[in-house]
Amino acid sequence: IADSSRERGNFRGVAPGVDLVSVRAFGADGSSTYADVIRGLDWVLANKHHYDIRVANLSFSAAVLANYWRDPLNQAVMRLWQAGIVVVTSAGNMGPDPFTVGAPGNVPYVVTVGAMDDNRTPSDLSDDTMPSFSASGPTPEAFIKPEVLAPGVGIIGLLPPNSQIGANNPNLFVRNRYARISGTSQATAVTTGVVALMLQLEPWLSPDDVKCRLIATSRPAVNADGSPAFSIFRQGAGLIDGLFAALDHTRGCANTGMDIAADLADIEHYAGPARDDLNQRIILPDDTRFDWGGEPILDQGVWTDLDIWVDLDIWVDLDIWVDLDIWVDLDIWVDLDIWVDNTSDLLPAAISVAPLDPLSGNPLN
Repeated sequence: IADSSRERGNFRGVAPGVDLVSVRAFGADGSSTYADVIRGLDWVLANKHHYDIRVANLSFSAAVLANYWRDPLNQAVMRLWQAGIVVVTSAGNMGPDPFTVGAPGNVPYVVTVGAMDDNRTPSDLSDDTMPSFSASGPTPEAFIKPEVLAPGVGIIGLLPPNSQIGANNPNLFVRNRYARISGTSQATAVTTGVVALMLQLEPWLSPDDVKCRLIATSRPAVNADGSPAFSIFRQGAGLIDGLFAALDHTRGCANTGMDIAADLADIEHYAGPARDDLNQRIILPDDTRFDWGGEPILDQGVWTDLDIWVDLDIWVDLDIWVDLDIWVDLDIWVDLDIWVDNTSDLLPAAISVAPLDPLSGNPLN
């Protein structure tokens, strides 16, 4: 999303005039540790006011090893959100099976982004697909993730030629330091650029407001009859629409019923609406209209019995890898399973301008 027009070449990002603060927590091979990443996040929090940091792009993913509130990386991310920084993070590239969204994408408060493929025809929706690598929810605490999708296949961006990824994949480069890469990391960067434009237009928006408007204006993939082409656990609310998100005025539809301060203080934690219907299917209760929030965890039969997971005292030694797997040479097919109800892998040729209900696929009134 940096202003690439200042360099040689004509490639421009989503927010070409953005003031970009780069915090390096990963090595040249794309790896890091929990401790290094947390130090980077803490630096962002400490310097928020000095640099007027409003949005953080976290294009990386690690295996989920504990409840979201127990993970120290997730705690650092939640502190950024609490401080007024919109956190946009990748779902991960381990899809399409359920429960494949990584950390910190499993944090219920933040904006978690999956990938879609526009087949290099951005003006033609009829050939758009959803790549099977894009990770899917729900999270162990039953939250629907990702919330939104963004273009994430064949995205051109800056890549140092002397990095391990660049050196090992010279075929990715299209000009000088520009490379064409795929993954939910790229979709996350696109979404972060949209958020930057939203905050430029209305700098008073809270992180919850930004998340709400992204969800409210996204367009789900639907079949010809208006039914969702993918489960909500794969596509969330659907493909983001930067223009409508920037001009929308919706509020109060994200993170409802949740208190991040109580969550961080270990007073109260939350579960989303997903349930196991006892037939090995992940469902949303028919009598529940999902409002992209949560409710206090009680005895609800969700996937929260995670006490056997890793103890917190070893987190500093865990490795984390940037979510930058190379998928450009793969034939992308959608893997259908019992929790995807339809067989289409195409977005409709004609799509309603009005936002669609993410559950029914019908236009919202």
